[in-house]
Amino acid sequence: MTTTRRVQSEFVAAWHSFLRRRVAVFFTFFFPVLLVGIFGALVQTNPAGGGLFAEDPAYYVPGYLATVVLQTPLSRMGSEVARHREGSRFEKLATTPLSRAEWLLAHTLVNTVIIAIAGFALLVLTVGLTGASITFSPLLLLYVPVGVVCFCGVGALLGALADSQDGAITAANAIGLPLLFLSETFVPPSMLPDWFHPLVALSPLTYFAHGLRQAIWTGTDAGTVLLGLNAVESLAVLAVLGVAFFALGARAIPVTD
Repeated sequence: MTTTRRVQSEFVAAWHSFLRRRVAVFFTFFFPVLLVGIFGALVQTNPAGGGLFAEDPAYYVPGYLATVVLQTPLSRMGSEVARHREGSRFEKLATTPLSRAEWLLAHTLVNTVIIAIAGFALLVLTVGLTGASITFSPLLLLYVPVGVVCFCGVGALLGALADSQDGAITAANAIGLPLLFLSETFVPPSMLPDWFHPLVALSPLTYFAHGLRQAIWTGTDAGTVLLGLNAVESLAVLAVLGVAFFALGARAIPVTD
């Protein structure tokens, strides 16, 4: 059996496993609706005033997408790896031709499909409820899967290092929530102290949010906090980080438990 067939077989199995968890399916696709409904329709933005949501509605569209691209892979992949460890499934996996990298690739593809569907729904709701004016860019079709690869790798690392499934989910939340507000997603760099800007530039989510914002909104400033990168260059940095974290995640997945 070729690598493609092995990955395809694991992808189909993982996809059907996801669909069987009806509660997980519901909240995975309901979360974007809740996110946009609360922050986009109820809280709303006030470009003429001050405060946290003082930018144009289009400014926050990459932030909404970043929330889904970050949180879903971190929690799903982290808990999936931890669940496989608790059930000694990786020991069984070691007796098959499927490698750890192929297993991670198959589950990353599942997450990519899930997030692509959720992201499309989120974009439609955001434009419809907030009136955000964005421009479609082909880079959008690249940013989402590259971001998913990056954070699936991080999620696999968390699942491999955590001592339980609950521990993996807790670690995902502990890492994900600060990143959401400190990576040029919802909080503009101007609201953060200068000494904190280098830390913002270290976050992979910064390159996703700022680069995507440059691609779909004409009102954004060029460059990240420290680096003068355009949308393509930010995507390239994110891709390098994605490859690195994917490789680390695949290597961290245990052969035996």
